[in-house]
Amino acid sequence: MIATLRPILLVGLAAAIVVPALAQAPIQITPPAQRGARAPQSAKPKTPQAPKPKAPSSATKKPTQKTVAPKPAAPPEDDQVRPAAPTATPFAPATPAMASGAALAEAFAAYQRGYYITAFTEATRLASENGDPKAMALLGELYSNGSGVPQDYKKAAEWFSLAAERGDASATFALAMLHLAGRGGPRDLSAAAKHLETATKLGHPAAAYDLGLLYLDGQQFPQDFARAAELFRRAADAGIPEAQYALATLYKEGRGVAQDPVEAVRLLELATRAGNLDAQIEYAIALFNGVGIAKDEPAAAALMRKAASRGSPIAQNRLARILAAGRGVAADPVAATQWHTIAKAGGVSDTWLDEFVAKLSPAEREAGERAAQPWLTAIAQSRS
Repeated sequence: MIATLRPILLVGLAAAIVVPALAQAPIQITPPAQRGARAPQSAKPKTPQAPKPKAPSSATKKPTQKTVAPKPAAPPEDDQVRPAAPTATPFAPATPAMASGAALAEAFAAYQRGYYITAFTEATRLASENGDPKAMALLGELYSNGSGVPQDYKKAAEWFSLAAERGDASATFALAMLHLAGRGGPRDLSAAAKHLETATKLGHPAAAYDLGLLYLDGQQFPQDFARAAELFRRAADAGIPEAQYALATLYKEGRGVAQDPVEAVRLLELATRAGNLDAQIEYAIALFNGVGIAKDEPAAAALMRKAASRGSPIAQNRLARILAAGRGVAADPVAATQWHTIAKAGGVSDTWLDEFVAKLSPAEREAGERAAQPWLTAIAQSRS
Protein backbone atom coordinates (compact mmCIF):
# COMPACT_ATOMS: atom_id res chain seq x y z
CA MET A 1 0.00 0.00 0.00
CA ILE A 2 1.03 3.60 -0.17
CA ALA A 3 3.67 3.89 2.42
CA THR A 4 6.37 6.38 3.26
CA LEU A 5 8.29 6.89 0.07
CA ARG A 6 7.43 10.56 -0.23
CA PRO A 7 9.90 12.33 -2.47
CA ILE A 8 7.81 12.11 -5.63
CA LEU A 9 4.65 14.21 -5.38
CA LEU A 10 1.96 15.07 -7.89
CA VAL A 11 1.56 18.83 -7.80
CA GLY A 12 -1.09 21.30 -8.81
CA LEU A 13 -3.97 19.00 -7.94
CA ALA A 14 -5.30 20.58 -4.78
CA ALA A 15 -7.32 23.15 -6.70
CA ALA A 16 -9.27 20.39 -8.41
CA ILE A 17 -11.36 19.76 -5.29
CA VAL A 18 -12.65 22.73 -3.33
CA VAL A 19 -14.02 22.41 0.19
CA PRO A 20 -16.82 24.89 0.92
CA ALA A 21 -17.34 26.76 4.14
CA LEU A 22 -20.15 25.45 6.35
CA ALA A 23 -21.80 28.17 8.39
CA GLN A 24 -21.57 27.67 12.14
CA ALA A 25 -22.66 30.23 14.70
CA PRO A 26 -21.29 31.81 16.76
CA ILE A 27 -17.97 30.51 15.45
CA GLN A 28 -16.84 29.03 12.18
CA ILE A 29 -14.29 26.24 12.25
CA THR A 30 -14.57 24.95 8.70
CA PRO A 31 -11.26 25.28 6.79
CA PRO A 32 -11.10 27.82 3.98
CA ALA A 33 -11.59 26.64 0.42
CA GLN A 34 -8.04 25.48 -0.03
CA ARG A 35 -8.10 21.79 0.77
CA GLY A 36 -8.30 19.18 -1.92
CA ALA A 37 -7.18 15.65 -2.67
CA ARG A 38 -3.47 15.72 -2.16
CA ALA A 39 -0.78 13.63 -3.84
CA PRO A 40 0.08 10.20 -2.24
CA GLN A 41 2.18 11.08 0.73
CA SER A 42 3.02 7.71 1.26
CA ALA A 43 2.94 5.92 -1.91
CA LYS A 44 5.64 6.91 -4.17
CA PRO A 45 8.58 4.67 -4.69
CA LYS A 46 11.85 6.16 -3.61
CA THR A 47 13.92 6.32 -6.76
CA PRO A 48 17.70 6.78 -6.52
CA GLN A 49 20.99 7.09 -8.97
CA ALA A 50 24.42 5.32 -10.22
CA PRO A 51 25.85 2.96 -13.04
CA LYS A 52 23.87 1.16 -15.64
CA PRO A 53 22.92 -2.53 -15.55
CA LYS A 54 23.89 -4.89 -18.27
CA ALA A 55 20.25 -5.66 -18.67
CA PRO A 56 19.06 -4.18 -21.97
CA SER A 57 16.90 -1.11 -21.82
CA SER A 58 13.29 -1.78 -22.68
CA ALA A 59 13.46 1.24 -24.95
CA THR A 60 15.93 -0.54 -27.21
CA LYS A 61 15.34 -4.26 -27.36
CA LYS A 62 13.23 -6.94 -25.79
CA PRO A 63 14.95 -8.51 -22.77
CA THR A 64 15.62 -12.23 -22.69
CA GLN A 65 14.73 -14.51 -19.84
CA LYS A 66 18.43 -14.91 -18.99
CA THR A 67 19.26 -11.26 -18.26
CA VAL A 68 22.20 -11.14 -15.84
CA ALA A 69 22.34 -8.39 -13.26
CA PRO A 70 25.55 -6.40 -12.78
CA LYS A 71 27.58 -6.68 -9.61
CA PRO A 72 27.22 -3.78 -7.20
CA ALA A 73 30.08 -1.32 -7.27
CA ALA A 74 32.16 -1.41 -4.07
CA PRO A 75 29.54 -3.10 -1.84
CA PRO A 76 29.91 -3.01 1.93
CA GLU A 77 32.11 -5.79 3.22
CA ASP A 78 29.79 -7.01 5.95
CA ASP A 79 26.19 -7.66 5.03
CA GLN A 80 25.42 -8.72 8.57
CA VAL A 81 25.66 -5.19 9.94
CA ARG A 82 22.02 -4.47 10.57
CA PRO A 83 20.96 -1.13 9.07
CA ALA A 84 17.58 0.27 9.96
CA ALA A 85 14.89 -1.86 8.40
CA PRO A 86 13.42 -0.19 5.30
CA THR A 87 9.99 1.30 5.49
CA ALA A 88 7.24 -0.54 3.65
CA THR A 89 6.75 0.72 0.11
CA PRO A 90 4.14 0.16 -2.58
CA PHE A 91 6.75 -2.03 -4.22
CA ALA A 92 7.92 -3.99 -1.19
CA PRO A 93 5.31 -4.52 1.51
CA ALA A 94 6.10 -4.88 5.19
CA THR A 95 6.28 -8.65 4.89
CA PRO A 96 7.67 -10.89 2.16
CA ALA A 97 4.33 -12.63 1.74
CA MET A 98 4.02 -11.28 -1.80
CA ALA A 99 7.05 -13.29 -2.87
CA SER A 100 6.25 -16.63 -4.47
CA GLY A 101 8.74 -19.41 -3.92
CA ALA A 102 11.10 -19.99 -1.02
CA ALA A 103 14.13 -18.37 -2.66
CA LEU A 104 12.23 -15.25 -3.61
CA ALA A 105 10.66 -15.08 -0.15
CA GLU A 106 14.14 -15.25 1.34
CA ALA A 107 15.34 -12.41 -0.89
CA PHE A 108 12.45 -10.21 0.21
CA ALA A 109 12.94 -11.21 3.85
CA ALA A 110 16.60 -10.18 3.59
CA TYR A 111 15.54 -6.85 2.09
CA GLN A 112 13.05 -6.18 4.88
CA ARG A 113 15.62 -7.05 7.55
CA GLY A 114 18.16 -4.70 6.00
CA TYR A 115 20.49 -7.39 4.57
CA TYR A 116 20.68 -5.65 1.22
CA ILE A 117 23.69 -7.45 -0.21
CA THR A 118 22.07 -10.80 0.52
CA ALA A 119 18.87 -9.55 -1.13
CA PHE A 120 20.81 -8.24 -4.11
CA THR A 121 22.77 -11.47 -4.59
CA GLU A 122 19.70 -13.69 -4.39
CA ALA A 123 17.58 -11.40 -6.59
CA THR A 124 20.39 -11.30 -9.17
CA ARG A 125 20.51 -15.08 -9.26
CA LEU A 126 16.73 -15.42 -9.62
CA ALA A 127 16.55 -12.72 -12.31
CA SER A 128 19.40 -14.35 -14.23
CA GLU A 129 18.44 -18.00 -13.92
CA ASN A 130 14.65 -17.80 -13.86
CA GLY A 131 13.83 -14.44 -15.42
CA ASP A 132 11.74 -13.80 -12.30
CA PRO A 133 9.93 -10.44 -12.62
CA LYS A 134 9.64 -9.94 -8.86
CA ALA A 135 13.37 -10.49 -8.48
CA MET A 136 13.94 -7.94 -11.25
CA ALA A 137 11.62 -5.53 -9.45
CA LEU A 138 13.55 -6.05 -6.23
CA LEU A 139 16.78 -5.21 -8.05
CA GLY A 140 15.11 -2.04 -9.31
CA GLU A 141 14.11 -1.16 -5.79
CA LEU A 142 17.62 -1.73 -4.44
CA TYR A 143 19.14 0.52 -7.11
CA SER A 144 16.34 3.04 -6.67
CA ASN A 145 16.99 3.34 -2.93
CA GLY A 146 20.76 2.86 -3.08
CA SER A 147 20.41 -0.07 -0.69
CA GLY A 148 23.60 -2.16 -0.76
CA VAL A 149 24.50 -0.71 -4.18
CA PRO A 150 25.13 2.84 -5.41
CA GLN A 151 21.94 4.74 -6.10
CA ASP A 152 21.26 4.58 -9.80
CA TYR A 153 17.93 5.71 -11.21
CA LYS A 154 18.83 4.53 -14.70
CA LYS A 155 19.58 0.99 -13.56
CA ALA A 156 16.47 1.06 -11.42
CA ALA A 157 14.39 2.11 -14.43
CA GLU A 158 15.85 -0.65 -16.57
CA TRP A 159 15.17 -3.34 -13.98
CA PHE A 160 11.66 -2.01 -13.37
CA SER A 161 11.11 -2.02 -17.14
CA LEU A 162 12.16 -5.66 -17.37
CA ALA A 163 9.78 -6.59 -14.58
CA ALA A 164 6.98 -4.42 -15.98
CA GLU A 165 7.24 -6.09 -19.38
CA ARG A 166 6.63 -9.37 -17.59
CA GLY A 167 3.46 -8.01 -15.98
CA ASP A 168 4.64 -7.02 -12.50
CA ALA A 169 2.21 -4.41 -11.15
CA SER A 170 4.49 -2.96 -8.48
CA ALA A 171 7.38 -2.52 -10.91
CA THR A 172 5.03 -0.86 -13.40
CA PHE A 173 3.92 1.58 -10.72
CA ALA A 174 7.52 2.26 -9.67
CA LEU A 175 8.42 2.93 -13.30
CA ALA A 176 5.56 5.44 -13.52
CA MET A 177 6.96 7.26 -10.51
CA LEU A 178 10.42 7.44 -12.07
CA HIS A 179 8.97 8.94 -15.25
CA LEU A 180 6.91 11.35 -13.18
CA ALA A 181 9.97 12.59 -11.29
CA GLY A 182 12.35 12.53 -14.26
CA ARG A 183 14.67 10.03 -12.62
CA GLY A 184 16.63 7.70 -14.85
CA GLY A 185 15.71 9.85 -17.85
CA PRO A 186 13.77 12.98 -18.81
CA ARG A 187 10.51 13.69 -17.01
CA ASP A 188 7.77 12.11 -19.08
CA LEU A 189 4.20 12.64 -17.89
CA SER A 190 2.72 10.73 -20.81
CA ALA A 191 4.81 7.66 -20.02
CA ALA A 192 3.98 8.01 -16.32
CA ALA A 193 0.25 8.14 -17.08
CA LYS A 194 0.52 5.14 -19.38
CA HIS A 195 2.28 3.07 -16.73
CA LEU A 196 -0.20 4.20 -14.07
CA GLU A 197 -3.04 2.98 -16.28
CA THR A 198 -1.32 -0.36 -16.78
CA ALA A 199 -0.55 -0.78 -13.08
CA THR A 200 -4.15 0.10 -12.24
CA LYS A 201 -5.41 -2.59 -14.60
CA LEU A 202 -3.03 -5.00 -12.87
CA GLY A 203 -4.68 -4.17 -9.56
CA HIS A 204 -2.19 -1.78 -7.95
CA PRO A 205 -4.19 0.50 -5.58
CA ALA A 206 -1.57 3.25 -5.30
CA ALA A 207 -1.54 3.52 -9.08
CA ALA A 208 -5.33 3.84 -9.10
CA TYR A 209 -5.13 6.71 -6.63
CA ASP A 210 -2.45 8.58 -8.57
CA LEU A 211 -4.30 8.01 -11.83
CA GLY A 212 -7.40 9.47 -10.18
CA LEU A 213 -5.41 12.58 -9.32
CA LEU A 214 -4.46 12.97 -12.97
CA TYR A 215 -8.15 12.85 -13.93
CA LEU A 216 -8.84 15.56 -11.36
CA ASP A 217 -5.97 17.66 -12.63
CA GLY A 218 -7.22 17.53 -16.21
CA GLN A 219 -3.79 17.97 -17.79
CA GLN A 220 -2.82 14.50 -19.04
CA PHE A 221 -6.47 13.51 -19.48
CA PRO A 222 -9.66 15.52 -19.84
CA GLN A 223 -10.90 16.37 -16.36
CA ASP A 224 -13.34 13.65 -15.31
CA PHE A 225 -14.64 13.63 -11.72
CA ALA A 226 -16.62 10.44 -12.23
CA ARG A 227 -13.54 8.56 -13.45
CA ALA A 228 -11.51 10.02 -10.59
CA ALA A 229 -14.14 8.86 -8.09
CA GLU A 230 -14.11 5.37 -9.57
CA LEU A 231 -10.32 5.18 -9.26
CA PHE A 232 -10.30 6.64 -5.76
CA ARG A 233 -12.88 4.05 -4.74
CA ARG A 234 -10.60 1.22 -5.83
CA ALA A 235 -7.76 2.64 -3.81
CA ALA A 236 -9.98 3.53 -0.85
CA ASP A 237 -11.38 0.00 -0.72
CA ALA A 238 -7.78 -1.24 -0.60
CA GLY A 239 -7.20 0.88 2.51
CA ILE A 240 -5.28 3.85 1.14
CA PRO A 241 -6.14 6.79 3.45
CA GLU A 242 -5.31 9.50 0.89
CA ALA A 243 -7.82 7.92 -1.47
CA GLN A 244 -10.41 7.68 1.29
CA TYR A 245 -9.97 11.38 1.98
CA ALA A 246 -10.12 12.32 -1.71
CA LEU A 247 -13.25 10.24 -2.29
CA ALA A 248 -14.84 11.70 0.84
CA THR A 249 -14.28 15.18 -0.57
CA LEU A 250 -16.01 14.21 -3.82
CA TYR A 251 -18.99 12.83 -1.88
CA LYS A 252 -19.09 15.98 0.20
CA GLU A 253 -19.17 18.15 -2.92
CA GLY A 254 -21.23 15.85 -5.13
CA ARG A 255 -18.58 15.81 -7.86
CA GLY A 256 -18.44 12.65 -9.93
CA VAL A 257 -20.79 11.00 -7.43
CA ALA A 258 -24.12 11.86 -5.87
CA GLN A 259 -23.66 14.16 -2.90
CA ASP A 260 -23.71 12.04 0.25
CA PRO A 261 -22.51 13.60 3.53
CA VAL A 262 -22.97 10.33 5.41
CA GLU A 263 -20.68 8.43 3.05
CA ALA A 264 -18.24 11.34 3.12
CA VAL A 265 -18.03 11.14 6.91
CA ARG A 266 -17.65 7.36 6.83
CA LEU A 267 -14.64 7.70 4.56
CA LEU A 268 -13.22 10.58 6.60
CA GLU A 269 -13.42 8.44 9.72
CA LEU A 270 -11.55 5.60 8.00
CA ALA A 271 -8.82 7.95 6.80
CA THR A 272 -8.64 9.57 10.25
CA ARG A 273 -8.07 6.21 11.89
CA ALA A 274 -5.25 5.61 9.41
CA GLY A 275 -3.61 8.88 10.44
CA ASN A 276 -4.47 11.20 7.54
CA LEU A 277 -4.22 14.71 8.96
CA ASP A 278 -6.50 16.47 6.47
CA ALA A 279 -9.17 13.83 7.04
CA GLN A 280 -8.84 14.26 10.80
CA ILE A 281 -9.53 17.98 10.51
CA GLU A 282 -12.50 17.49 8.20
CA TYR A 283 -13.90 14.72 10.38
CA ALA A 284 -13.62 16.96 13.45
CA ILE A 285 -15.48 19.70 11.57
CA ALA A 286 -18.24 17.25 10.57
CA LEU A 287 -18.61 16.22 14.23
CA PHE A 288 -18.65 19.84 15.36
CA ASN A 289 -21.29 20.88 12.85
CA GLY A 290 -23.29 17.63 12.92
CA VAL A 291 -23.09 17.17 9.15
CA GLY A 292 -23.37 13.54 8.04
CA ILE A 293 -23.00 12.40 11.65
CA ALA A 294 -24.49 13.16 15.05
CA LYS A 295 -23.22 16.44 16.44
CA ASP A 296 -20.54 15.94 19.10
CA GLU A 297 -18.65 19.12 19.98
CA PRO A 298 -16.50 17.57 22.76
CA ALA A 299 -15.30 14.81 20.43
CA ALA A 300 -14.67 17.40 17.72
CA ALA A 301 -12.65 19.55 20.10
CA ALA A 302 -10.54 16.56 21.18
CA LEU A 303 -9.82 15.59 17.57
CA MET A 304 -8.98 19.16 16.63
CA ARG A 305 -6.55 19.40 19.53
CA LYS A 306 -4.78 16.26 18.29
CA ALA A 307 -4.57 17.69 14.78
CA ALA A 308 -3.28 21.00 16.14
CA SER A 309 -0.61 19.15 18.10
CA ARG A 310 0.47 17.46 14.86
CA GLY A 311 1.36 20.88 13.47
CA SER A 312 -1.58 21.81 11.23
CA PRO A 313 -2.06 25.61 11.19
CA ILE A 314 -5.67 25.10 10.06
CA ALA A 315 -6.38 22.86 13.07
CA GLN A 316 -4.52 25.26 15.38
CA ASN A 317 -6.72 28.11 14.17
CA ARG A 318 -9.95 26.10 14.58
CA LEU A 319 -8.89 24.93 18.02
CA ALA A 320 -8.24 28.56 19.03
CA ARG A 321 -11.79 29.46 17.98
CA ILE A 322 -13.23 26.52 19.90
CA LEU A 323 -11.30 27.52 23.04
CA ALA A 324 -12.26 31.16 22.65
CA ALA A 325 -15.98 30.32 22.36
CA GLY A 326 -15.99 27.47 24.87
CA ARG A 327 -17.70 25.05 22.50
CA GLY A 328 -17.14 21.39 23.43
CA VAL A 329 -14.56 22.45 26.03
CA ALA A 330 -14.37 25.01 28.79
CA ALA A 331 -13.56 28.47 27.47
CA ASP A 332 -9.83 29.17 27.85
CA PRO A 333 -8.73 32.58 26.55
CA VAL A 334 -5.05 31.94 27.36
CA ALA A 335 -4.99 28.69 25.37
CA ALA A 336 -7.00 30.37 22.61
CA THR A 337 -4.33 33.09 22.44
CA GLN A 338 -1.59 30.46 22.40
CA TRP A 339 -3.02 28.50 19.46
CA HIS A 340 -4.02 31.64 17.56
CA THR A 341 -0.44 32.91 17.87
CA ILE A 342 0.93 29.57 16.64
CA ALA A 343 -1.54 29.41 13.74
CA LYS A 344 -0.61 32.94 12.65
CA ALA A 345 3.06 31.97 12.65
CA GLY A 346 2.05 29.05 10.42
CA GLY A 347 0.35 31.38 7.95
CA VAL A 348 -3.31 31.29 9.03
CA SER A 349 -4.57 34.74 10.03
CA ASP A 350 -7.95 35.37 11.64
CA THR A 351 -9.48 38.81 12.21
CA TRP A 352 -12.13 37.46 14.59
CA LEU A 353 -9.45 36.00 16.85
CA ASP A 354 -7.31 39.13 16.56
CA GLU A 355 -10.22 41.12 17.97
CA PHE A 356 -10.89 38.50 20.65
CA VAL A 357 -7.26 38.55 21.84
CA ALA A 358 -7.14 42.37 21.76
CA LYS A 359 -9.97 42.49 24.34
CA LEU A 360 -8.14 40.24 26.81
CA SER A 361 -6.21 41.53 29.77
CA PRO A 362 -2.48 42.12 29.25
CA ALA A 363 -1.73 39.25 31.65
CA GLU A 364 -3.86 36.80 29.63
CA ARG A 365 -2.30 37.87 26.34
CA GLU A 366 1.20 37.59 27.77
CA ALA A 367 0.49 34.12 29.19
CA GLY A 368 -0.86 32.90 25.85
CA GLU A 369 2.06 34.29 23.88
CA ARG A 370 4.51 32.79 26.37
CA ALA A 371 2.86 29.37 25.99
CA ALA A 372 3.20 29.68 22.22
CA GLN A 373 6.91 30.48 22.33
CA PRO A 374 8.28 26.90 22.04
CA TRP A 375 6.18 26.41 18.92
CA LEU A 376 7.29 29.73 17.45
CA THR A 377 10.93 28.77 18.03
CA ALA A 378 10.42 25.42 16.31
CA ILE A 379 8.65 27.08 13.37
CA ALA A 380 11.47 29.61 12.99
CA GLN A 381 14.10 26.86 13.11
CA SER A 382 12.25 24.82 10.49
CA ARG A 383 12.41 27.78 8.11
CA SER A 384 16.07 28.60 8.65
